[in-house]
Amino acid sequence: MARLKIKELRRRVYEVLEEGAVGNALSVAIDRFLVALILINLVAVALESIPDLETSYAPLFALIEYVSLAVFTAEYGLRLWSAVDGPHAHMTPLRARLRYAVSPAGIVDLIAVVPFWFAMLLPDALRVILVFRIVRFLKIARYSPAMRSLLDVLYRERRALFGSFAILMGTALVAAALMYLAERHVQPDKLGTIPDALWWAIVTLSTIGYGDVVPITALGKFIAVISVFLGMIMIALPVGIIATAFAEQIHRREFIVNWGMVARVPLFAELDAVEIADIMQLLRAEVAEPGQVIVRAGEAAHSMYFIAAGQVEIAIKGRKEPLRLAAGQFFGEVAVLRRARRSATATALVRSNLLVLAAQDLHALMQRDARIAQRIKDVVEKRVGRQVVSPKGDIVTEEVK
Repeated sequence: MARLKIKELRRRVYEVLEEGAVGNALSVAIDRFLVALILINLVAVALESIPDLETSYAPLFALIEYVSLAVFTAEYGLRLWSAVDGPHAHMTPLRARLRYAVSPAGIVDLIAVVPFWFAMLLPDALRVILVFRIVRFLKIARYSPAMRSLLDVLYRERRALFGSFAILMGTALVAAALMYLAERHVQPDKLGTIPDALWWAIVTLSTIGYGDVVPITALGKFIAVISVFLGMIMIALPVGIIATAFAEQIHRREFIVNWGMVARVPLFAELDAVEIADIMQLLRAEVAEPGQVIVRAGEAAHSMYFIAAGQVEIAIKGRKEPLRLAAGQFFGEVAVLRRARRSATATALVRSNLLVLAAQDLHALMQRDARIAQRIKDVVEKRVGRQVVSPKGDIVTEEVK
């Protein structure tokens, strides 16, 4: 019994720390707390480098470090302990935990705490290691889908980026050799060797142009002009590669997320992949935070909503108990069909993922697919009785008899 309780607790810890399911208030709160603590660390590192502030607020900076160290150490320990319930659950507990420990995320988590425990044992003169608290910024990648996408893009395009770097360095070497030939006699102290000229070539091709080394001969200036134009091309290569791949990654992520959301809606459960792909072009994903009003009574009905994840409360005028809808259900359809104003206010109880279907698209979808049209009509009939469309709007008292 005790072992089962421990196993359940470990699974719960993994879900809270790693999965961050929609509607899991504890997981969302912990994620936001850790992100805030990371940002506080970054600000503290910057401010602590100012001598006056370091002297005046030394106790505060120390408190921030001790609290951060305790929290990040506990976080690392819990992640290591619960790694058994992660994607490597098929492995032995030791191998699963080792796999997490050597993963990029695990290494960042470890670096965020281990050096600072050693720093506590070192003399004050060696506590400069605490400046490396800046590495904790990398932990934000765990909580930011955009940063994770960017890191995925950099890894996936690593060969193309390496090729761009090789081209850039080759061009720099050629430009340095040409500049050496043109300027070696007139500026032997600055461009007297190819390695010296390589510094000029790198800062010129990178479009930085410090101006500490400049050509003075006509041939040297001509080489510099050509190098500047080549530099703009060289810089555009990796920027274009990353920008294109990042846009594709975001589009792919949104497609996968929207596909999963559509597939979880029972109304579309029997549709094949082609039909779901067609419907996805009509739907717009939306996230409602806890307490956010999605639609308000009296507003014109421009769209209906599907709940992919979360919970929504429908406050109906004249009814004491509100109606609560969960994942897989939808609302707002009758007012859209009636082209009437809404008769109820819908509020998100927890963080909810919604799929929004515009009124004109709903009519087109019902005309195109008789199965979906019949399902919507069946649900509407259950809510409002045989009177499919109420003159009062989409959700009225008759719906919840």
